[in-house]
Amino acid sequence: MRLFHFSDDSAIATFMPRSVMVPSQRAPGMEWLNAPLVWAIEERMDFMYLFPRDCPRILIWATEQTNDADRMEWLGKYRAAAYVEREQLPGLTNVAIHRYDLPTDSFEDLHDAGMWVSRVAVKPLGCDTLLNLPSAFAPRGVDLRVVDSLLPLKPLWETTLHTSGIRLRNAKGWV
Repeated sequence: MRLFHFSDDSAIATFMPRSVMVPSQRAPGMEWLNAPLVWAIEERMDFMYLFPRDCPRILIWATEQTNDADRMEWLGKYRAAAYVEREQLPGLTNVAIHRYDLPTDSFEDLHDAGMWVSRVAVKPLGCDTLLNLPSAFAPRGVDLRVVDSLLPLKPLWETTLHTSGIRLRNAKGWV
């Protein structure tokens, strides 16, 4: 298994644990996830971070609980889909992001969408620069879908798919 961290900074020598910028409401006993941590994502889920940092997006994929109707309607032949607003597309095409390969030894599995955390500093094993981000989705079995607004997709949280929203506070009209 490989773990990655994505950044717009190409010169990180050591990832230092830091608190999240916008603390989330956590389940009882999980409040520690707002404390200083280094975050990483499993390779199989790295498509969630093939975006500029503040780009709002909705990501969906099937789980064991997903029914066939939802799978066919929303995913078709793809293993996952990523929705982004049309006005964000130039940022995906014209920006470089850096994918840091991280050692796995200090990381704890959160058992949530491929997320892992380390409570200690982490030195990356290497770093790749990714360009033309839209071209990175199809090889991963992910359909990048450009929409005028993410708002009509709110009902995705009512389906049997796993639905994840990232930086939605930056989406047009999102409340």
